[in-house]
Amino acid sequence: MKDYLKQFQFPEDLKEMDYDELELLSYEIRDFLIEKVSKTGGHLSSNLGAVELTIALHRCFDTPKDKIIWDVGHQTYVHKILTGRADGFDSLRKYGGMSGFPKQRDSEYDLFDTGHSSTSLSLGLGLAAARDLSGEDYEVVSVIGDGAMTGGLAFEALNNTAHLNTKIIVVLNDNGMSISPNIGGLSHYLGRLRGSRKYISMKAQIKKNISKVPLIGEGMIAGMQHARDSIKYAVIDGVLFEELGFKYFGPIDGHDLQEVCETLELAKQTDGPVLLHVMTQKGKGYSKAELNPNVFHGIGPFDMETGQLLSKSVKPSYSSVFGSKLIEMAQKDERIVAVSAAMLEGTGLAKFSHEYPKRTFDVGIAEGHAVTFAAGLAKAGCKPFVTIYSTFLQRAYDEIMEDVCLQNLPVVFCIDRAGIVGADGETHHGIFDLSYLKHMPNLTIMAPQDGAELEAMMELAAKLDGPCAIRYPRGTAPQLGGADHAEKLEVGRAMRLREGKDADIWALGSMVEKALDAAELLKEQGIEAGVINQRFVKPLDEEALQEAAKAHDLMVTLEDNVLTGGAGEEIDALLINENTRVLNMGWPDTFIEHGSCDQLYRVHGLDAAAIAERIKKELEG
Repeated sequence: MKDYLKQFQFPEDLKEMDYDELELLSYEIRDFLIEKVSKTGGHLSSNLGAVELTIALHRCFDTPKDKIIWDVGHQTYVHKILTGRADGFDSLRKYGGMSGFPKQRDSEYDLFDTGHSSTSLSLGLGLAAARDLSGEDYEVVSVIGDGAMTGGLAFEALNNTAHLNTKIIVVLNDNGMSISPNIGGLSHYLGRLRGSRKYISMKAQIKKNISKVPLIGEGMIAGMQHARDSIKYAVIDGVLFEELGFKYFGPIDGHDLQEVCETLELAKQTDGPVLLHVMTQKGKGYSKAELNPNVFHGIGPFDMETGQLLSKSVKPSYSSVFGSKLIEMAQKDERIVAVSAAMLEGTGLAKFSHEYPKRTFDVGIAEGHAVTFAAGLAKAGCKPFVTIYSTFLQRAYDEIMEDVCLQNLPVVFCIDRAGIVGADGETHHGIFDLSYLKHMPNLTIMAPQDGAELEAMMELAAKLDGPCAIRYPRGTAPQLGGADHAEKLEVGRAMRLREGKDADIWALGSMVEKALDAAELLKEQGIEAGVINQRFVKPLDEEALQEAAKAHDLMVTLEDNVLTGGAGEEIDALLINENTRVLNMGWPDTFIEHGSCDQLYRVHGLDAAAIAERIKKELEG
């Protein structure tokens, strides 16, 4: 930790610092963040853009008595520094170290464990309502980005706030983008406000000139603070939030510490709900991140001078395999369209969107809408491929059930980041999708063992008349069986990869490679284990399963999903009357901490060595 930051007791000392000292602090914090994140990886752009805003919040509010709720939470690195946790940055996002998101167990300043978008307004409104009921006296501040504001939950909270009319301060941190550039009506509306440079320039110039007036200048500025809405309304259209019941302040320069602090103080004095519109620049202070904010949104360790990743796989990822294959398929089938929820880059759809801009639909951070929108596309004859991270698809459960599966529409869910994802931790692991999808009627569910099989499953999905889901993990796509295995793909048919008389491992998706490695380790100990690439969770290959159960004393299921409601439970149910032992292996019924994937597999007994050892013990017992 830099010596400069060691001399302060944060957040208390912020209240005693003048604006020159606060500005110096902002430079030191940015240097600190760039240095630390370059070594650990993490969310850099969003945090560099929120430095002054976070300083102002902790200066103006009495935290933790006053409550600050951070939407998504990946922009809270500065918040962690200013609440006494700078020493923890060497272990940021590492197993056993500090989380990259707010965590209640880490600090009393972290009010909620957040990681998904559009929640802070609802959480804040609930806190404010409870405060009013109990007669307590504290401020509630919900910080939300312009990308998260497109989520339906945020709109529901805005509507409810107008009804309750309680005191809550909403800080809209507007940097013009989420992970992908923002789209939609609200984005365009904020763009008009964001572009109101005449208002911002005029306000700054008037303030500068009046402050020079002897004796009365500062008093005149204070009076203008209360009249600024009249000036604003003469210049720009800020009516939307006012019509929703908020007192609207802004847009203001989010990197002008004094202006942000003064406006926050004014918001504290205002009765009822307040919305402060703050414009910031993602990646502020680091030229590489300013030019490529999406690259530095979430990045691994990198060279500070060049901005280049220190290690980069030359092998294609599952996401890139998916994106390239969808372009190839779209060339042959004009019905194919792509639907994303603000994740074109992350899901491998960026190139597809350039090749087929009219057949690409990025609906913003609105997963439920994405699914029902895709249902409409499918009903009208399109073949939509809906590509969403597993953890975010949870937000569209009802829409998948009612609007796609009930209607039996040919929507293809391409579930990226299925299984554990590593350093982002509990809120981002995709280990629940089999459990929340498996019971849905009409839905075909499959998982590829490698890149070639993902391509084959996409081809198969395009031919189906009903809905289907393909789940695949984050990271490099191996090539285990080659194209010949993929060509033999049939709905509901598993594939035997290895014979073995002592045990049979039914592995799903990314766990096939671990099953093969475990079988090799068992062979060295004189144990012959067969390996099945299960491929399909639904429909399950019951015929092959029954044959395997008759031939082996031990059946093993292996999945990158929680055991509760997972693929292994289905096999248990089918073999309950057979004279066969079943060993289910998957994630336990808990939220899995952050850390590298290799560490998490090892700690939870799901790496090849642990799998082999557990099978050996079961056979010996």
